[in-house]
Amino acid sequence: MRVSEKIIEGLLWLSAVITIFITISIIWVLLSESISFFQVVSLSEFLTEKEWTPLFADKKFGIMPLVAGTLLTTAVAIAVALPIGLTIAVYLNEYAHDRMRLFVKPLLEILATIPTVVYGFFALTVVTPFLQTIIPSLAGFNALSAGIVMGIMIIPMISSLSEDAISSVPRSLREAAYGMGSTRLQTSFGVMVPAASSGIVVSVILAISRAVGETMIVAIAAGQQPRLTLNPLVPIETITTYIVQVSLGDVPRGSLEYKTIFAAGITLFVFTFALNNLSFWIKKKYQEKYD
Repeated sequence: MRVSEKIIEGLLWLSAVITIFITISIIWVLLSESISFFQVVSLSEFLTEKEWTPLFADKKFGIMPLVAGTLLTTAVAIAVALPIGLTIAVYLNEYAHDRMRLFVKPLLEILATIPTVVYGFFALTVVTPFLQTIIPSLAGFNALSAGIVMGIMIIPMISSLSEDAISSVPRSLREAAYGMGSTRLQTSFGVMVPAASSGIVVSVILAISRAVGETMIVAIAAGQQPRLTLNPLVPIETITTYIVQVSLGDVPRGSLEYKTIFAAGITLFVFTFALNNLSFWIKKKYQEKYD
């Protein structure tokens, strides 16, 4: 047993080291290429310029249009996924029978296994034409349909994590609420959800991080027109879409235009790194509160 435990311990240690090495390598690649980019383009221009046209004759290197497009589609996705996912979590925890729970939870997980390219074509060929019957001014490529479908994609993440958070609430709170005459609906949304708010917030932050890094849905359905706007009815471009656009091979390797993908990549990395650390901090604080 000791030999097998040593082997397992060694494999776990090796896995941890490989993970750390890969992460450091990714950061090094992003930083090394980004530094050479920022030697030509100032950081202030990168953060404050309102146009992003590195592939045009009149080159502008303001990342704000890409950030705005990314945040716009993410906001639409969360607006769709949060109420639906939270409602599903409450239903599974407070209302559903065991058989229904065993049926619904795996069914939700199927949404997470569908390839995102399928979601993208679904947004372009089904959701957008349907929305155009309601909103005639809606463009063929737009942030609204991409955000809605992206929200559908992250529903399992919010519902599953929120359901786990609600399940971890002490049973005494539910019994106390029933003892004071509360209905099941009042207990669910007036006691259980507020008590599990930290875990729910963590699920939302992780879902936002997932939506920020989504590529294929926005690349197919949202368009490739970087613009600084909050209007979801027009084509926009996200950070990931631009990276895909340049990575197709039309831009010479090593050129300033090629290095923009690393500058965009480091921006995306900062966003996701900050969100993941925020969720970790909230989760840690939540655990300390109830330990």
